Amino acid sequence: MNRKNPKIAIIGLGYVGLPLAVEFGNKYDVVGYDNDASRISHLKLSIDKTNEISKKKLEDTTVNFSSSINSIVNADVYIITVPTPVDKNNNPNLEPLKSATSEIGSVLNKGNVVIFESTVYPGCTEEICVPILEKQSKLKFNSEFFCGYSPERINPGDKKNTLVNIKKVTSGSNPQVADFVDYLYNQIIHAGTHKASSISVAEAAKIIENTQRDVNIALINELALIFDKLKIDTNEVLEAASTKWNFLNFKPGLVGGHCIGVDPYYLTHKATEMGYHPEMILAGRKLNDNMGYFIAENTIKELTKKSINPIGAKVAILGITFKENCPDTRNTKVYTIIEKLKHYGCEIEVSDYWAHKKDIREGIQLIDLKDLREQDALVIAVNHSTYSKFQLSDIKKILKKGGVVIDVKSIFDKNYFKGSEFTHWRL
Repeated sequence: MNRKNPKIAIIGLGYVGLPLAVEFGNKYDVVGYDNDASRISHLKLSIDKTNEISKKKLEDTTVNFSSSINSIVNADVYIITVPTPVDKNNNPNLEPLKSATSEIGSVLNKGNVVIFESTVYPGCTEEICVPILEKQSKLKFNSEFFCGYSPERINPGDKKNTLVNIKKVTSGSNPQVADFVDYLYNQIIHAGTHKASSISVAEAAKIIENTQRDVNIALINELALIFDKLKIDTNEVLEAASTKWNFLNFKPGLVGGHCIGVDPYYLTHKATEMGYHPEMILAGRKLNDNMGYFIAENTIKELTKKSINPIGAKVAILGITFKENCPDTRNTKVYTIIEKLKHYGCEIEVSDYWAHKKDIREGIQLIDLKDLREQDALVIAVNHSTYSKFQLSDIKKILKKGGVVIDVKSIFDKNYFKGSEFTHWRL
């Protein structure tokens, strides 16, 4: 094992892999590998469609970006950062991970270390990935090659809590490898590291981070459903409750993305496999998955109150990414709002200046904000910075007189539209 000056290969150059490659590239000889040739072409032109890395940083980096497997045959350390999504039945889809692991197995040499960053259930690295590496490489685990696990904690679109500013959990397949993996990440992570006692502990730590957040948001979403029936403003309730020092100030909303909306299913999959049926986690998931339908139902209610027939009603949706100021549309729950409104016969137009057209689901066209006119309802689904600065004059350009504003992110104060011709509902 080359401990002092290892050659590093980063496998997968998305939201997780690219920042990692660039940071390690400041210290080591790094190859950034991705089998998507178009992604590599863009990166070589210093273009990052995820907006995680600036053009200047890409211009200055020493990372060798490549889509050729031959470019990584001489690496000492392989770090796998591919996605781990779920299928249509919310079961773990490990195919991207298995495929990447198989590729690395085919070029693995004695003394190499393979580190996984992809989010998985406890035990996955050693139960699923290690056998693939052994089979492909014909090498023996923990004597001829070694493994580590250091879960990604990237928050897409967050320019404050970046890779180097978030403490990194590390682990290894034996104590010596654990020390090496911990040392390696300490070279780039300013916030420091936490060395877990085993790979399975590190896997479990990652999976509960997002599961905990998911359950907490589900509670607030359920409270929002209750308070809506009680005609109580949820935001005012939360504002009052948060004056207590130990109140957890979560907000209601859509829970999408590649992490919070996915990771709990990995944990429940493993729990079920072990003979335990999770209740709270799955209940939270069901509740969060259905919030888009609740918002759509309230849009229909508000239209009906204004005597606007939902059939043929023009409804503009602002924002289709899973979070604000970020182009990531993976597992966005805005689609559930659109589906439900279409079910009622509404005519939907969608605008999002952050999203990439080729990433949008088939059948949905993105429209420029300035071209949205004469709408019956406006659903502000994502709190992009432009939308959060909207004034009444901006709303008037989009909505007909007597139109409805559905404020998913509670951008506007509850009295903002008082005295105007518009109706305002906020989650």
